[in-house]
Amino acid sequence: MYLALLVIFLQCSEICTQERVFTFNAVHIKVQPSVKVKNGAPMSIICHADISKSTDFNLQHNITVFKDEKLVFMSVSGKGDARYEVPMARSSHTGDYRCVVEANGKKRYSDSLHVWVTGMTKPILIAEKKEVFEGEVVKLRCELPEEVPPLHFIFRKMKMNSKPKEKLTYELQRNFSVIEFPIEEGDNILQFDCLGKRNVKFEFETSEPSNRTLITVKEPFIKPTLRIKPSSNITEGKEIQFECSTVVAKMRDIEIMLLRNKTILSSVRDQTTLKYSAVATLEDSGEYLCKVEEGKASKIATRNVVVTELFPKPVLTASMNKLDENKELTLSCSIKDFQNASFSILRRNSNGGILLRNSRNFTTRAKVNDTGLYICKAEVNRIVKESKPVMIQVYAPVSMPNISVFSGLPEVVLGKPLKLTCCLKMGTPPITFTFYKGNKAKKEIVTNNTCAVFLDEDIKQNDKGQYKCGARNHHSSGMKTSKILNITVIVPIRNISLGSVPYGEVEDGGETAFLCSVKEGSWPILFRIFRKTDRDVLLFERSEHADRVMWQKKEMSRQDTGTYYCIASNRANVSAKSHPITINVILASWQKGVITAFVLIPIAGVVILAVWWFWCKKKNAKGPSMEMSRSALATNSTSEKLSRQHDGDYYSGSGYIEDGENHMKSTDENKGPDLESAEVEYTEVEVSTLDPHRAPVQKGTETVYSEIRKANNDSVENRHSRIQGHPDAT
Repeated sequence: MYLALLVIFLQCSEICTQERVFTFNAVHIKVQPSVKVKNGAPMSIICHADISKSTDFNLQHNITVFKDEKLVFMSVSGKGDARYEVPMARSSHTGDYRCVVEANGKKRYSDSLHVWVTGMTKPILIAEKKEVFEGEVVKLRCELPEEVPPLHFIFRKMKMNSKPKEKLTYELQRNFSVIEFPIEEGDNILQFDCLGKRNVKFEFETSEPSNRTLITVKEPFIKPTLRIKPSSNITEGKEIQFECSTVVAKMRDIEIMLLRNKTILSSVRDQTTLKYSAVATLEDSGEYLCKVEEGKASKIATRNVVVTELFPKPVLTASMNKLDENKELTLSCSIKDFQNASFSILRRNSNGGILLRNSRNFTTRAKVNDTGLYICKAEVNRIVKESKPVMIQVYAPVSMPNISVFSGLPEVVLGKPLKLTCCLKMGTPPITFTFYKGNKAKKEIVTNNTCAVFLDEDIKQNDKGQYKCGARNHHSSGMKTSKILNITVIVPIRNISLGSVPYGEVEDGGETAFLCSVKEGSWPILFRIFRKTDRDVLLFERSEHADRVMWQKKEMSRQDTGTYYCIASNRANVSAKSHPITINVILASWQKGVITAFVLIPIAGVVILAVWWFWCKKKNAKGPSMEMSRSALATNSTSEKLSRQHDGDYYSGSGYIEDGENHMKSTDENKGPDLESAEVEYTEVEVSTLDPHRAPVQKGTETVYSEIRKANNDSVENRHSRIQGHPDAT
C-alpha cells in the first residue's frame, strides 16, 4: 500500500515538474512621461518582461535597472513589471538606461533607452570680498549643485556702459570652479555672475545665470595731474618746468615717473609730487607722460610739448672729400641766415671729438692719418647744435704690387685650383686689384686690405702660366702692375705599367730586367719597385727626368719568386701604382741534368738488377721442363712413324705442323692485338727421332722452339712448335 502511494507521489511530482515551463519573449523598458524630462520634474523608469508559461504558476523575477552600465535599481517580484521612481529629475539622471530580468537561471536584456533631463540647476556664485582696491584681484567661486562633471563654467565681469568680460574654465572632476578677476583702473562698481554648460550627445546645454554679486572698487590714489611751465610759446634756450602730483588714500609703495617718448626722465618714490626742469631744446618736443603706480594699480596723465627752434643746425662743408696725400684741405661751418653764433670744428673719435679750432673755418695739409669723420658745432644762448658728420678720405699712392702663389712654390697641379695673392707694401684702402692671366684680365677685387686673393680653377696642361696683378685706389697716380709670375703646371702620374724580360719565368741564377713606365706625368718622376710579401719590400728606387726606368737584377734565386709592382710619383703628390706581375724562378738546365743523373741512374740500376734476377729465375726453371719434353717427344715420334706406314700418309710432329703456315696465319689474324701483346717464350729442347723405315734408333739433336703466348683474357696458352729434324727424317 505504501509502495503504491510512493509511486503515485513520484508520478505527480514528475507531472508537476514537466508542466512548470516558461520562456522570455521580450524585455521592454520605457520612461514616463517621456525620454526628455524637464529638470526638477518626476520621472519613472518602467521595466516589463513578456513571459510565456506552460501553466499558471508563480515565478519569481529579479529585475535590475542600469544607467550607463552602473546599477541604479533592483527589485524581486512575482510580477513581470518593476518601476524605478525618480521624484525630481536632475541633469545627472541623463544617460542610457537598460534593464535585466532573471528567473530560474534564465536571463534576458532589454534594449538601451537614452533619457535626457533637459535644463540645469541654477549655479551659485560666491565672492571672496565685497570691496577691493584698484590693482587687486577678486576671487570668485561658481558651483552647480546636483550636476555631474565634466562641466564648463563661464564667469562674467560687468560694469556700467561697457561690454561684459568673460572667462571660461573646464572642470573634469568637480562641479565647481574658482578663478580670479583683476581690478583695473576705472573699475568702480562691478557685478559678477556665472553660468554652467554641459555636453549631452554632442549638444551643449546651458544653465540659467547665477545670482549677481556686487563688488565695490576703491581708488588707492587719484589720477595724477601734469603741469608744464611755460604752458605755451616755448623757445629753445628757455627753461621748461614739469610738475606731476596725485592724492593717495594710503602711502604705500607709491611711485611717480615722468617720461618723454617712453624714456624715463625722472622718478620719485613714496611722494605725492614730482618736479623736473631743463633748458628747452628742439629735441624736447614730444609727448610727456606722468605715471603713478602702486602694486598692480597704475594711472597716467599726458601732455604734448612743442619747442620752437631758435636757430637751425650748422652745416659743415669740405673743399674735397677724397684727396691725395699732402694736398690742402679746407673745412667751413655755417648757419643759414644766422651769423651770431660761436663755431668750433672737431674731428670725431670714440671719446666724442678732438677740437681742431674754435672758428668757422679750418685749413690743413692733409695726411693719411687725417682720414675720418669731421663735425662742427654752433652755440647760441646755451643752445649747442651739431652738424651732420662729413667723411674725409686721404689717399697715399699704391706701391708696386707683388704677386705670389699662396702655397709658396710657383707651380700648380693639373686639375687643382691655383691660389694667388697680390700684396702691397703701401696704399690707402679701398684698393682695386686686377688679376691677369696672360694679357687677359680675369677678375677685379675691391677690398679694404692691402692684399687680395685670386683663385684660378681653369688650369690646363698647355697653359703658359704667366700671371700678373695690378692695384689702384683713389689716388691720382693710377694703377701699378706687378712683375710677371711664371707658373709650372705639374701633370700627375697616369697609366703606369710594369714589365720584365724574360716575362713570367726565369732560370735560377739568371738575370731579369724590370721596366717601369708612365704615359703621363711631369718630370722628375720617382720610381719605386716592390715585391709583395707580408710586408712589401722596396727593391729599387730612383728619380728620373724621364717617363721610364729600367732595373736589372743580376742573379735571380728561388726566394725571388713572387709578385712585383711599381709605384711612381712626382711633385703632384699623387702616387700611381701599376698592375702586379708574377715572376717564377725555375731550375737552371745544368741543375736539371744533375737532378736527372742523381735520380735516374739509381732507378736504371734497380731496373737492370730486376731483369737479371728475373732471367736467372727463368733459367733455373728450364731443367725439369726440358727432360719431360724430350721423353714425350720421343714417344710421339715413334707412334707417328708407325701410323704413317700403316695409312700411307706422312705426318710430321703434332697436328699444328699440318698446314702449319696457314694455321699460324689464321691464328695470328684471329688473335689481333692480343697476340701482339702476348709474351713469347722460346725453349730449346733436345729430342731423338726414329728412322722412318723402322731402322734402329738414331741419336741426333733437334732444336724445338716453343712459343708460348699468354692471352689477356683467361691466360690461354697457344703453342706452335717448329722442329728442325735430321735430313733423313723425310
